[in-house]
Amino acid sequence: MNSSTESATGADEGLRAPSRERPGIVTHYLRYSISNGLVMLAGFISFPILTRFLDNTQFGILRYYDTLMLLGVAIIKLGTPHAIVRFYPYDGSARRMQEFGTNMVLLPLILSATLWLLGLCAIALWSWLGQGAFSPLVWCAVLMMPMLAAVNIVQMVIRASERSDIVMAMRVIGRMLELVLVLGAVILVQRSALAVYGGKIVATVLVLAWLAHWMYRNVSVARDALDWQAVRSGLIYGLPLMAHELAFSILANVDRVLLKQITGDFAAVGIYAIGYSLAMQLNVFIDATLSEAFTPVVMRAYETGGNEAVRALKEKVLLPMTYAVVAIIAFLLVSGQDLLVALSGRDKAASGIVFIVIGITVSLYAVLAISNYGLQLKKKTVQVLIITLGAAALNVVMNLILIPRLGYMGAVWSTAIAYGALAFAQFAICPKGLARLPDLHAVALSLGCLTVLVAVARGTDLFGLHAIWARLSVAALLFVLLYAIPVLALDRKLRGMTMALMSRSRSR
Repeated sequence: MNSSTESATGADEGLRAPSRERPGIVTHYLRYSISNGLVMLAGFISFPILTRFLDNTQFGILRYYDTLMLLGVAIIKLGTPHAIVRFYPYDGSARRMQEFGTNMVLLPLILSATLWLLGLCAIALWSWLGQGAFSPLVWCAVLMMPMLAAVNIVQMVIRASERSDIVMAMRVIGRMLELVLVLGAVILVQRSALAVYGGKIVATVLVLAWLAHWMYRNVSVARDALDWQAVRSGLIYGLPLMAHELAFSILANVDRVLLKQITGDFAAVGIYAIGYSLAMQLNVFIDATLSEAFTPVVMRAYETGGNEAVRALKEKVLLPMTYAVVAIIAFLLVSGQDLLVALSGRDKAASGIVFIVIGITVSLYAVLAISNYGLQLKKKTVQVLIITLGAAALNVVMNLILIPRLGYMGAVWSTAIAYGALAFAQFAICPKGLARLPDLHAVALSLGCLTVLVAVARGTDLFGLHAIWARLSVAALLFVLLYAIPVLALDRKLRGMTMALMSRSRSR
């Protein structure tokens, strides 16, 4: 990081280029779509290889420790990424940029590292006293926690400055590094979860090294900019969202832990985790991509235009998002089982129903989350925390009730119930004037086309084809003929947005 004297010598990229014209949400979405498309492609390469090289037990072990690691990362970040987006100085003042770098980036990084060291000492002391021998996977997960936290914090600084081009490049490079290193370790060294972690650690170290270099060149700090009140404000805003992130992580991942504890079977965890992981791959475009593009833009829209600007932005986003979500649901209903078998093999077919139900659940939640977005704009982070904790608690309770009765499907339906309750609660307490439901014409048209597509595909059983890739090809053709073309032909707004998007894409 640069000192105050260095920052005065010239304007650099990123944080020290506040006067540049900021891209719009369409540009951000194009960039994030491209990067997440490549990330998803990497996932579709690694997913079938890992599911074939790792049996259900090893895959279950991998996702079990991933869950524990993600919970630890959520804790040690202290909500810093959320505070970074909310308190980023969008007016571009040089002094405010310096204060931001000192109080919202550097000091929280130091606090996170300190918290991790305290936790590491506690774990090491526990092990040294002979209270329990930890698996090497535990130490791998613990080692990755501060690195992943730092990567997330720095990437959020880049996102807040609306440098989606840099985020795009780093995401693709990082994912490709992980792909090569993880698959190399699994194929050449050992077919185990431990080999996967070895590859992940090396890839994360390389990404973190580049981000540290970016921080040094682009984030200015100074002793005289230190303001403990600003740090306190960031923590007051961020800590409830840290707890929210932790609760959301519990909501999304605790099923695997409870499956292991209740059934005692890592294979059941593997069946659930395989379907869940593939659902997350498909959901990249509709949730992760749009969230990354939407969050900094909606924050700026609210600061500059208030409620009216936020509603206008939501209307612009929700129209294509509605069609995209319904398209994903149609695909899952028609070809979800076939795709999972094609990628993972017939021995993993039990995960198909997990993939379909979880995919539909998270896709529907993604569009409703945009509709209901508003509490963070009003800085009501405690309310965000409360409803997320409620959904996580409901998920735990439903898992305890349903897993003993339904096995891994109990975890599936518990997730669907908890996400539904969360979406309803978010809508109920969204600040007045900020909630925006999807366009009714878009909802009706997309559902009508979905009904026709599913009826034809199911009624003909994809014309009686048995070969998996032939079935997927016919399903894709039916999707184009019975869904994509009709919605474009019948919705003038969507057609105009699509043409504008294609024109902008070609111009770039």
